[in-house]
Amino acid sequence: MYDFDRVVDRHGTNSLKWDFAVERGQAADALPLWVADMDFPVAPCIQEAMQRVVSHGIFGYSEVKGDYYEAVAGWYEKRHKWRPAQEWLVKTPGVVCALAMAVQALTEPGESVLIQPPVYYPFYSVIRDNGRRIVTSPLSLREGRYEIDFADFERVIVESGARLFILCSPHNPVGRVWKREELRQLADICLRHGVRVVSDEIHCDLILPGYEHQTLLRAAPELQDQAIICTAASKSFNLAGLQVSNVWIPNPELRQAFVHRMNASGYSQLNPLGLAATEAAYLAGEEWLEACQAYLTENLNFFRDSLKKEIPQLRLIEPQGTYFAWVDFRDTGLSGPEVNELVAKKAKLWLDAGDLFGQEGAGFQRFVLATQRKTLAQAISQLAAACGDRKD
Repeated sequence: MYDFDRVVDRHGTNSLKWDFAVERGQAADALPLWVADMDFPVAPCIQEAMQRVVSHGIFGYSEVKGDYYEAVAGWYEKRHKWRPAQEWLVKTPGVVCALAMAVQALTEPGESVLIQPPVYYPFYSVIRDNGRRIVTSPLSLREGRYEIDFADFERVIVESGARLFILCSPHNPVGRVWKREELRQLADICLRHGVRVVSDEIHCDLILPGYEHQTLLRAAPELQDQAIICTAASKSFNLAGLQVSNVWIPNPELRQAFVHRMNASGYSQLNPLGLAATEAAYLAGEEWLEACQAYLTENLNFFRDSLKKEIPQLRLIEPQGTYFAWVDFRDTGLSGPEVNELVAKKAKLWLDAGDLFGQEGAGFQRFVLATQRKTLAQAISQLAAACGDRKD
């Protein structure tokens, strides 16, 4: 019913992924597998909802009523067994924006904010660029799987005085889907030390078979008074450019502080197309998402098998969720910068280099698998040729 193999040419559409290689320091003919959007058209129900707005022809200031909340909350209740209250909802033009607002609202300049690298690189900028101090408790890579070092996590909180922790769940780029027990252990530590938690759950619908996403406040409801949950349809349904996120803040005081920062930024109503698309996605997009997830799982299987066959010195860190492949190049014997040069200059691939996610990511590369399989095959072919041409 849905043809995810069909290639849609995105060149000449002002696509950040496909049209800005040179401006971003890449070769003009680099094959892009870097930014986290999909090369698939959105679900028909989303296109139809947006077309109704366009046909009306007026794009004034827009808000939403109860139907929007019911669509979003109903989705989370059905898919994730968690129903947030309507009064908790604050809409923002993106999860990264929400992270920045939370940092501003819940900390003071110079205070410490805790993250777990290797982690999504805007986490660094929303802390640093707001004049706060980054403190880290790196994930530990053990036998091909990333784990939380809980003793180190608590030590860093105590030593740094951090009062805010940004959680990535599921984790970008390593693909971990945190277990309930892991989230509860994090929550226990944060409760013990009065640490507020902002949970970025933007990839929560992109879970591989055999795993289950646990919304933080489902796993640890006792954290309700000191947690913010950031969600969006943007990754699940390929709506990133429409800039709508749904942020859930149960504590009225935290919510008021967050909204105050939003007001101070001068931002109010969101894009009417984005609001219509989000509501349609959650009301009628489930069939499309299930088909898309099946295709992404097949892409992962293809990518894994191709790496083993064509470039066995590279190691895939098996993801449990997201549409990323986090690949370890360290067995090539190359340094992090040498890996980056091999990928960009010889393989002509535009990826996100591992060190963007923190020094712990040096020697790794992040691939976005949300594209046509023929594109992945081309990427593997170019990378295999580049690795084969290496002069040791």
